[in-house]
Amino acid sequence: MRSPLPITVAFVALSLCAACQTPAQQRADTLHDAHLVANDSSSTVAMRFAPPDGFSRAAVPDGGFEHYLRNLPLKPRTAAVHLFNGSSKIRQDVHAAVIDMSVGPTDLQQCADAVMRLRAEFLFANGRQDDIAFNFTSGFKAEWGRWRKGERIAVEGNACRWVPGSTVDASHAQLLHYLGRVFTYAGTLSLSKELRDAATSPLRPGDVFIQGGSPGHAMLVIDVAEGSDGRMAFLLAQSYMPAQDIHLVKNSRHPELGAWFILNGDDRLYTPEWTFAWSDRKNWP
Repeated sequence: MRSPLPITVAFVALSLCAACQTPAQQRADTLHDAHLVANDSSSTVAMRFAPPDGFSRAAVPDGGFEHYLRNLPLKPRTAAVHLFNGSSKIRQDVHAAVIDMSVGPTDLQQCADAVMRLRAEFLFANGRQDDIAFNFTSGFKAEWGRWRKGERIAVEGNACRWVPGSTVDASHAQLLHYLGRVFTYAGTLSLSKELRDAATSPLRPGDVFIQGGSPGHAMLVIDVAEGSDGRMAFLLAQSYMPAQDIHLVKNSRHPELGAWFILNGDDRLYTPEWTFAWSDRKNWP
């Protein structure tokens, strides 16, 4: 997806270094968010997507990432996928449902970013704020724990460093500001290096199909169901390019399955806008 910008280029593209912004400026360009907006005409992934015939949902522990993903709220069934600027995505034949989560006002929350966003939201909601950390493409580790205590990331040429200067702020709005910084300097290449290979591990919600590169792509396994014959079915979500609403995709190769895919059902994983090898599956350390 979005090619990770070289540090020098990305720095020029930013109008202001976060370390130099006033609190008022930071509030002004914070990624807009409504958290996960409750909506009477909305439902969750588990409520809307019944497993295919002969399959039943895999058991997952309460309070875990798998449970969080399965219970993500969805926008109404008729919802379109919108880009960061409010316009509709040209292709409206890709999505089976739209996750009720903000995309932000800038072209940042693309494919790997959407995966990191959902992971960060889960950790934040479950009081695991010290576990929120992602690597930039340069290898620099951006830790929410340091950001929320007032430190900011200064970029000088190809080097990054932590600098003091902001107030302590552990709010969700500040989390989104931190993620905006991460999305600028991280991508499929850095995320693919952070994740561990899972090609031979049991499939589970939270796994990531990812190809790191420029372009590359990343899609998140949202839910898993087990077949009576031992096969595994799963749902996939993505953002894409330009930045757009995170959405569950249709299985266009096997429309009889709706949004469900079957593990190793084809020689490769064919999704509406990307094709993966089965060996591209990874999970979180």
